[in-house]
Amino acid sequence: MTRELVLVGGGHSHVQVLKNFGMKPVPGMRLTLVARDVETPYSGMLPGFIAGHYDHDACHIDVMKLAGFAGARLIHAEAVGIDRTARTVHLRGRPPIRYDLLSLDIGSTPRAHDVPGAAEHATPVKPVDRLAGRWAALVERVSAADGPLDLVVVGGGAAGVELALSIDHRFRTTRFRPRVVLVTRGQMLSGHTDRVRAAFRRVVRERGVAVHEDAEVVKVEPEALLCTGGRRIRFDEALWAVQAGAAPWLRETGLRLDDKGFVAVDATLRSVNDPRIFAVGDVAAVLPYPREKAGVFAVRQGPPLTANLRRALAGEALRPFEPQTKFLKLITTGDKHAVASRGRLSAEGRWVWRLKDLIDRRFMDKFQNVLTMPPGGAAAAMDMRCAGCGAKVPSRLLRRVLERLAPEGLDAGDDAAVLSPPDDGGLMVQTVDFFRAFTSDPYLFGRIAANHALGDIHAMGAEPRTALAIACVPPAGAEIVEDDLYQMLRGGLDVLEQAGARLVGGHSAEGPEHALGFTITGSVAPGRILRKGGLKPGDRLILTKPLGTGVLLAAAMRGEAKARWIVAALASMEQSSGQAARCLGDHGATACTDVTGFGLIGHLAEMAQASDVDVRIDPDTVPALDGASEMLETGFRSTLHSGNAEAGGLAGEAPELLYDPQTAGGLLAGVPEAAADACIDALMAAGYVRATVIGIVEPMTGIAPAIRLGR
Repeated sequence: MTRELVLVGGGHSHVQVLKNFGMKPVPGMRLTLVARDVETPYSGMLPGFIAGHYDHDACHIDVMKLAGFAGARLIHAEAVGIDRTARTVHLRGRPPIRYDLLSLDIGSTPRAHDVPGAAEHATPVKPVDRLAGRWAALVERVSAADGPLDLVVVGGGAAGVELALSIDHRFRTTRFRPRVVLVTRGQMLSGHTDRVRAAFRRVVRERGVAVHEDAEVVKVEPEALLCTGGRRIRFDEALWAVQAGAAPWLRETGLRLDDKGFVAVDATLRSVNDPRIFAVGDVAAVLPYPREKAGVFAVRQGPPLTANLRRALAGEALRPFEPQTKFLKLITTGDKHAVASRGRLSAEGRWVWRLKDLIDRRFMDKFQNVLTMPPGGAAAAMDMRCAGCGAKVPSRLLRRVLERLAPEGLDAGDDAAVLSPPDDGGLMVQTVDFFRAFTSDPYLFGRIAANHALGDIHAMGAEPRTALAIACVPPAGAEIVEDDLYQMLRGGLDVLEQAGARLVGGHSAEGPEHALGFTITGSVAPGRILRKGGLKPGDRLILTKPLGTGVLLAAAMRGEAKARWIVAALASMEQSSGQAARCLGDHGATACTDVTGFGLIGHLAEMAQASDVDVRIDPDTVPALDGASEMLETGFRSTLHSGNAEAGGLAGEAPELLYDPQTAGGLLAGVPEAAADACIDALMAAGYVRATVIGIVEPMTGIAPAIRLGR
């Protein structure tokens, strides 16, 4: 790999780029997708989603699965800037990533700040990739209301009208049907033909949707809109569907923008003042062919963008793209009825909705039904590389990475770290963990790898002090290797520093894939140390995190896990167990371990054997990550699962979840019965919201410790 193409945003054009590059990869190029959300909504189906005709999955593209098909890295983060000199994209809350070629498809953002109070008191419809969560909260609020609510939609364009009618349709059968109001500063659907406007005036009148035209909102109060002329419109919920603007951070990039702040591009979709940057969709202003902000143009820009990115990578001349001047507009009325128009022609009826539904589903089918890996399988075999010490990362490159990391304690450059024993007479504890990358995001992988290694230290009740790292990166161009190594170690170092540990040394090497591990040294006062042995009859068994990372990662490798499940699993892996260990210690924990590769049953068996006790767990109380049980029922298993099941030693058949191997799993501890409830309360207050009592410790009744299922 010598070049990097970075796509920022998972919009309608970029999903087509991913699909195309997955079908025909470019040799020597690494593709990266930076996406704020891992499920991209298709704007054409969102009114149907609001109205209840489509479920969440029907109208969202799983870009995590699509990136896997394309062989692309997925960086789940929000872009907040571009350094064009350094060729890096700045990301919120994490290090920047580099690019050789960059494409922007980030849509638009609400212009709520143009009106005082709108940002504080109105709910923005855009960005549309956040609409599903906001809509779920609104549905819950309407369902729980003890009377009809006033729901106001601000914006009289096609998006606002569709939204108002879809909301009205969705709640027509609720106990207290909301009063839906549409507010627009001009005429409703002012950019459409007289026949289209007349059709929708009839529909809103028949539905009882109130329309306030020529009512420009000048201020938003907590429960009211103040409009020109002194008009005051009360609301319980105001949805802001006015024309959105460009991301404010674009102004700091030095890119040429149009007068509204959108990226100015030429007919080839390339920035007019930076040949390394392309822009499409709502964020782009195509100077030779100005058009309204509509999803149809983003869809149509996908193929020419893909072709020109390929040409740019090959050093070939780009080709201009001329969008159509007229296009078919399909506006729904909420109840599987729609109005079509093209130029001066128009029609309406249920058949129009069926036509729109067919077009939308065909588009979505291209991206929802893809293989996990692109045709042809994994990347071609790399050139023969040296092994042994010849496989080290070059010293100059490693030195640059360490200079960028600047970890305290590494300035001496000796062959080994020099440590002092604890001054307070405490004990030193040491552990090591190392594994291959399971995510294409090197920074996130570094964070989880460090958190996983720290788990053993936390389980002993110790505080981490120092760490040694061992990192493997695949051979590639020097800039790519440097950035990968930096991202991994930066992620690990951020976690280590937060835990109180210093990175004092390590080793790096080339390998066939990314891998990372840490040796952690910690210290603990003799009276605070926790071991696997020590469980006492009557102790309650507490688990601090849900299970399921193994099966979810296995399903994700085959493209079957939903992106939102994987995001939640990764967030669980990122959660440190440090505070959990302190809570357990403060409540008199008698024994503790972290649940990792051997699964809950394997680690519980170790505790029972070390303590000479029987344990009883209630499978119904064991928390599971979203999607884990579903994937187990479908037949997915981690490769370590069967070995865990064979070694389980359970008295009775156990649910498969109990054998699932975990990465950076939670702590499993015994806590005296009298302190168990208070311990759970403390854990939940500390952010371990799924912490649960899953069982009880009992006296050993046989010749060997046993694990039983049941209450």
